[in-house]
Amino acid sequence: MDTSSAPEQGITALGDEVFAIDTRMAGYPGITSSYLIRTERPCVVEVGTAGSAEVLRDGLAALGIGPADLATIVVTHIHLDHAGGVGDVARMFPGAEIVVHERGARHLADPARLMRSARMVWGDKLDVLFGEMRPSDAGRIRAVGETGEVDLGAGRSLSAHYAPGHAKHHVGLVDSATGDLYVGDALGVYNPYTGDVRPATPPPDFDLDAALRTLDLFTGIDPRRLMFSHFGAVDPVGETIERAREELHAWVSAVREARATAGDLDHAVAMVRDQVTKRYRPLPPDAPAEAAEVMEVLSGVEGNHAGISHWLDRLEAEQREQAEAAREG
Repeated sequence: MDTSSAPEQGITALGDEVFAIDTRMAGYPGITSSYLIRTERPCVVEVGTAGSAEVLRDGLAALGIGPADLATIVVTHIHLDHAGGVGDVARMFPGAEIVVHERGARHLADPARLMRSARMVWGDKLDVLFGEMRPSDAGRIRAVGETGEVDLGAGRSLSAHYAPGHAKHHVGLVDSATGDLYVGDALGVYNPYTGDVRPATPPPDFDLDAALRTLDLFTGIDPRRLMFSHFGAVDPVGETIERAREELHAWVSAVREARATAGDLDHAVAMVRDQVTKRYRPLPPDAPAEAAEVMEVLSGVEGNHAGISHWLDRLEAEQREQAEAAREG
């Protein structure tokens, strides 16, 4: 089945029985993507938000995957724009195993703490953007650690690789048959309208050193394509990874400089905005304005500034502790 057979589902055929399904976060196209690997043991990578569950179900149905057919649901990490719909999708496909990093497994089984934290951050916006994550059956969840394997049948597999930096519960996934690397948010957010890559550095887990090690890991994997959850398949691999590295350094430098000024938080955020926004191309006239607003939620200046500042606070605290220990020693 190719794209032309199901345009209304936002399906893109990518070859080798791989299909991107636009899960229309908050109702907008071009923001979040799930991927179906349609093999002997069909697998979905990412499910999107709770509000996207029915969109994903309908897309899978258009590709011939019914309730009894899906073998595996894999999420790169448990943030609500990637895994918020796991509980709903698992109920729609009752035979599917759920694969997630071990640091995130308990939150899929009992998302109450995760949802409380999200509600504190997003307030009323949470319902519109993400919806409510529902619990998944703990017996269906398989946790992976530094590495792991997902059997796709006929000798094909997905290999999971621990990929922190954006989040402590993040993995990248490599398709043994295609060399495609499903990157989650480890490289940031790819804007299909401009070709830009913007970092996604939310609190509380962002860690620059870990993020850079993950980029080194991805470079060493030498993938054929980068499968962005936000948004789409990208094939200038080395150039894109290097751009992601440059953007991380640029944003961290901008936040460091802003923190060194005497201004308040609003002033610091405005300083960062002035420095970084000129790095990116303007949206073309045909790009939906609403989608740009949602993209700002995913990799906007306020959220990225908060995450980088949180990391710098931790770093400075560690340096003070080390200095104090050295004096006492």
